[in-house]
Amino acid sequence: MPKRVWLLIIGMLVNVTGNSFLWPLTTIYMHDYLDKSLSVAGLILMVNAAAAIIGNLLGGVMFDRIGGYRSVMSGIVLTTVALAGLTIWHDFMQFAVLYTIIGFSGGIVFPSMYAMVGTVWPEGGRKAFNAIYLAQNVGVAIGPAMAGFLAAYSFDYIFAANLGMYIVFFFIALFGFKSMSISPVSHTSVFNEKKKIRKPAPFYALMIVSAGYLLCWIGYVQWQSTISAYTQQIGITLPQYSLLWTINGLLIVVGQPFIQPVIKRIEDNIKRQLVIGIVIMMISYIVVAFAEEFSMFIAAMVILTIGEMFVWPAVPALANHLAPKGREGFYQGIVNSVATSGRMIGPLFGGLMVDLYGMSALFLAITLLVSVSIATSLLYDYPLKKEKQRQLEENFTQ
Repeated sequence: MPKRVWLLIIGMLVNVTGNSFLWPLTTIYMHDYLDKSLSVAGLILMVNAAAAIIGNLLGGVMFDRIGGYRSVMSGIVLTTVALAGLTIWHDFMQFAVLYTIIGFSGGIVFPSMYAMVGTVWPEGGRKAFNAIYLAQNVGVAIGPAMAGFLAAYSFDYIFAANLGMYIVFFFIALFGFKSMSISPVSHTSVFNEKKKIRKPAPFYALMIVSAGYLLCWIGYVQWQSTISAYTQQIGITLPQYSLLWTINGLLIVVGQPFIQPVIKRIEDNIKRQLVIGIVIMMISYIVVAFAEEFSMFIAAMVILTIGEMFVWPAVPALANHLAPKGREGFYQGIVNSVATSGRMIGPLFGGLMVDLYGMSALFLAITLLVSVSIATSLLYDYPLKKEKQRQLEENFTQ
C-alpha cells in the first residue's frame, strides 16, 4: 500500500484506540462513580450517538467543501479540547456536555478518513477500506484492554490516556495528512438526497432489511451499556470486562482466514448469511442471560463476534447490490444511519428495561427483538418479487 494509506491506517488505529479507552467504560463510570441510574446513562449515550450522527453528516459536507485535512483537523482539535475538560472536571453535567461534544467531533473525523483513503488510493478498491476496518478492530482490541487496567487504579487515568492518544493523532494528522493531495468527493446521505426514488422496489427491500439491522444493533449495543454495568454487579472486574472487547477485536482480525471459506460458500445467498449470523447472535444473548462467571461471558462474546462477522459486512453488501446505478451513496447512507440509530436507541431502551423489569427481562426482550430480524432477512426481497411479477404482467398485456 502507498505510504499515504499507511499514514491514514496508523491515524485511524491511534484514533480508535483512544476512543476505545472511553466508550466501553462510560456506563460503568456514570452508574458506579457518578451514581446515576442505567436509564440516565442510556440517555447520555443516546445523546452522544445523536451528536455523532450530526457530526458524520457535517464531516461529509466539510470534506466536500474544505477537503479532508481541514475537516479531520477540526474534529481532532475539538475532541482534544473536550478530553482536556474531562481530565479536569468530574461533575455529571460537565461530563454529559463534554461527552456529547466528543460524539459530535468524533463523528466529523470518521467520514473524512474513509473518504481520504478512497481518494488517495482509488486503485486499491476494497483493500483500502478493509485496511481501515482492520485498523479499527485492532484499536478496539488494544484500547479496552489497556483501559480496564488503568480504570482499576483510577478513572482519571482513562481520560488522561485518551487525551494522550488524541494528541498523538493530532501530530500524525498535522504532519502526515497535510501533504496529501485530497480532491473532495461527493458525499450522499439520507438527509441531503434530493433525487426522486425512481425504483421503489429496491428501496423498500432495503427498508425491510434495515429494520432488522436496527434491531440487531439495539441488542449488540447492550454489551457496551447495560451488560457492562451488570458485570460489575456480579463481581467481574474492569480489566476482565475490558478483556472481552479485546477478544472481540482480535477475533475479528485473526478469525478472517477461518470464516472466509464459510462465507465464500454462501456469499451468493445473502439471506442465508444474514440468518446464520442472526441466529448465532441470538445464542450469545441466551448464553449471557445465564452467565455468572467470567468464562461464560467470554463464551458469549466469542459467539456474538462470530455472528457479527456474518451480519455486519452482509448488510452494506446487500445495500450495494440493491442500489440502482448512481445511488450507491444514498443506500449506504441509509445503512450507516440505521446502525447509528441502533447505537442511539439501544442504551436508553436497555437502561429502562433493567430499571423497570430487571436484567432477565432485558435478555428476553433482546432475544425476541433480534428474532424479528430473521423475518426481515427472509422477506426483504418480497417487493422485488412483486415488481418483477408486475413487469411480467405488463409485458404479457402488451
